[in-house]
Amino acid sequence: MGMPPSSVAGVHSTTKRKGIKVMMTREEYIESLRKLDLKVYFMGKRIENPVDHPIIRPSLNSVAMSYELAQKDEYKELMTATSNITGKTINRFCHIHQNAGDLVKKVKMQRLMGQKTAACFQRCVGMDAFNAIYSTTYDMDQELGTEYHKRFVKYLEMVQERDLVVDGAMTDPKGDRSLSPSQQPDPDMFLHITEIRPDGIVVCGAKAHQTGAVNSHEHLIMPTQAMKEEDKAYAVSFAIESDAPGIIMIYGRQSCDTRKMEEGADIDLGNNTFGGHEALVVFDNVFIPNERVFMCQEYKYAGMMVERFAGYHRQSYGGCKVGVGDVLIGAAALAADYNGVPKASHIKDKLIEMIHLNETLYACGIACSAEGKPTKSGNYLIDLLLANVCKQNVTRLPYEIARLAEDIAGGIMVTMPSEADFRSKEVGHYVEKYLRGVDSVPTEDRMRVLRLIENMTLGTAAVGYRTESLHGAGSPQAQRIMIARQGNLEAKKELAKNIARIRSDKK
Repeated sequence: MGMPPSSVAGVHSTTKRKGIKVMMTREEYIESLRKLDLKVYFMGKRIENPVDHPIIRPSLNSVAMSYELAQKDEYKELMTATSNITGKTINRFCHIHQNAGDLVKKVKMQRLMGQKTAACFQRCVGMDAFNAIYSTTYDMDQELGTEYHKRFVKYLEMVQERDLVVDGAMTDPKGDRSLSPSQQPDPDMFLHITEIRPDGIVVCGAKAHQTGAVNSHEHLIMPTQAMKEEDKAYAVSFAIESDAPGIIMIYGRQSCDTRKMEEGADIDLGNNTFGGHEALVVFDNVFIPNERVFMCQEYKYAGMMVERFAGYHRQSYGGCKVGVGDVLIGAAALAADYNGVPKASHIKDKLIEMIHLNETLYACGIACSAEGKPTKSGNYLIDLLLANVCKQNVTRLPYEIARLAEDIAGGIMVTMPSEADFRSKEVGHYVEKYLRGVDSVPTEDRMRVLRLIENMTLGTAAVGYRTESLHGAGSPQAQRIMIARQGNLEAKKELAKNIARIRSDKK
C-alpha cells in the first residue's frame, strides 16, 4: 500500500493488515475487532475497549449474527453466495448481485436478520455501497479511460477473502442546506479532497449517521449528492481502514441507552442481546493511497453513484424493517394473550392490519428486486421506481405498525415499575401482584414482552425501526423526487390519449 512522505506533518496514513480466511465464524469476527485500534468516543470519553462496552456490545452482537447464520446449513442459501470475482463461497453481505434472484435473496436475507435480532444489523449499507460503486466505476472507466473499476474489484476481492464488515458512508453533515458544498463557510461540512499527490489523496470532513461504524473493519466513502464543477473537490469515493490514523468516531446517543449500564439490567432492556448504533465519523487529514481511491473529482458521476446507492438501500428497507416488524407483531400478539384479550375482535383486526402493512413493505422489496436489470458492468440494479415506492412506504407504515403495537400493549408499557422494583424484597410482591394479567402467565413474562415493545417503539431499537425508517436512505422528499423522475408521466398521458382517442397532432 502506498504511503505518504513521512515529512508531511499532520497527515495520516493507512496500515496493512494480515489476511483472514474466507467466511469467518462469529467468534473470529469478534476477535478481529479486538485487534483494531479504533478511536471511539462516547459521553465525552475515549472508549478503550468498544467490543465489550455494555452500550456498544449489543450492536456488535447483531452484526455477529450475520456470521453465525452463514455457518448454519439451513440458512446458507440466503446468507452465502458465489463470488463473481473468485468463484468462492462468500457471505452475501459481500456479494455483487448477479441476477434478479440475488436481489430477491438479499431482501429475504435481510428479513431473516431482522427476525433474529429485532434491531439494525448494520451490514446493509456496505453491501449496497459495493454494488453502487461496482457499476459506477465501470461506467467511469468505459467513458473516461480511468482504472477505478479495476481498483475497486481488487479491493472487493480483499474484502471477500477476509470476510470483512464494511461501513458504507454517504451522508455529510451538510451545514447550511441552502448552500452547495463549495459555498459552505466551513468547507469541512462536506467531506472533500484537500490535496492530490502522486501516490494518493488527503481528505477532510466527516460522515454523519454512520450505521455500525464502530463494528466495521473498513469504511467505504461515497459523495452525498450530485455535484457541479465548482464542487469537484467533494466528488470523492474511497476505502479506508476503520483504525487508520485520523479517523475518529463519536458514538451517537439512543433513547434509554444508559439502561444497559444499570447493574443487573435485563427485563428493563427489552432486548438485552441485540441492538444497533450510529456514529459521527471524523476524517482529520486522512491519506488515502491511490489503489483505494474510486472517484477523484469526476463530479459528473457523483449523481450516478448516489442514485444507484440510494436505490439499493431503499430496496433494503423492504427486508430489514419487515423482519423487525415480524418481531414487533409477535410481541403485540403476546401482549394481547397476556392481557387476556386475544379473542377481542378489535385486537384481531389490529393484528391483521399490522401483518397487512408489514407484508406490503415486503412485497415492495420483492417487486423492485424481481424487476431488476443488468448494468453495463454485469451486476444487477433494482427497479428504481419500485425501490423508491418501497422506501416511501417505509417512511409511513412502520409508524402505524408501532402505533398499533402500543395500542394493543396498553399504557402499562410506559408506566410500569422497574426491574429493580420487581426484584425488591420490600415492594416486589406488590409489583408481582398488580402487574399480573392472565393468571397462568408469570408477571415477569408480561413485563418482558411489554419492555420489548417499548424498546422497539420508544427505546434503543426505535432508532432503527422508526426514525431511520423516515430518514434513512434519504428523506421522504428524496424518494418523491425520484418517483416523479422515474414515473414517466408523459407516457401515462399518451396511454390516456389513446384510450380517449385524443390526437396528439391536433392544433
